Amino acid sequence: MAKTRIGFIGTGLMGKPMARNLLRAGFPVAAFNRTRAKAEELASEGARIVDSPREAARDADVVITIVSDTPDVEAVILGDEGVIHGARPGAVVIDMSTISPAVTRRIAADLAARGIAMLDAPVSGGVTGAIEGTLSIMAGGRREVFERCRPVLEAMGKRLVYCGGHGQGQMVKLCNQIAIASNLLAAAEAVVFARKAGIDPSTMIEAVGAGAAGSWVINVLGPKMAAHDFAPGFMVRLQQKDLRLVMQAASEMSVSLPGAALVHQLFAAVEAEGRGDEGTQALVRVLERLASVS
Repeated sequence: MAKTRIGFIGTGLMGKPMARNLLRAGFPVAAFNRTRAKAEELASEGARIVDSPREAARDADVVITIVSDTPDVEAVILGDEGVIHGARPGAVVIDMSTISPAVTRRIAADLAARGIAMLDAPVSGGVTGAIEGTLSIMAGGRREVFERCRPVLEAMGKRLVYCGGHGQGQMVKLCNQIAIASNLLAAAEAVVFARKAGIDPSTMIEAVGAGAAGSWVINVLGPKMAAHDFAPGFMVRLQQKDLRLVMQAASEMSVSLPGAALVHQLFAAVEAEGRGDEGTQALVRVLERLASVS
């Protein structure tokens, strides 16, 4: 039986290792990236590099998009050279970006009018998860489409969760970002408190991380906070984009999210220093300044 043919759009920090895992799983991949050089590295691994999203979709059974923001997804799917003009009826578009749930539903409707199915399937797990193929994938759309695409998703992720209809994958991803925001603040506060008390933050993380307060953020990003290692696994500016989506959705549903709103404002202070391309662990800088910790 022939392998599912993949069109892959967006070979950035997350997309490139995800496309690489599809190639390693034996899927034929046609890759597009706006900056072509970022896709060309995959050519030596078997990918066919193309010049537009439309071309990436032309022969594909499944088209995957993972780009930065809502307007970018609209452009690569619905734009003049977008997927919608190349994909044939019966194909599936899987958007793995984190974008507006409302826009996701509109894109799904536009694709459905052409006989093209869609899943919104944002991911969690950062660059490490993308490299190792252990991402958590939260999917919205028709269940039968999700099940049909399971082998493709399994090449990139370890935990696949069907969340409901179109847009619900995005809603669950926003829940993830709400929880991450509060965890980042808690870890940063603990690191700064320890340092102010004259305790090596690494010692604190070793003790706390093994107990009830342990979390992925404490155990993975906590040591980076302590070491002032701000190399991005996930950039501040992208976290801010996600938190803007959170606050917009919360406003539409009349949901109060004081914790997420506070972290959103603290990250604004990080961005004001020109550090939007640093990893989200850079939040600790703001807390250090507030506590006069050098």
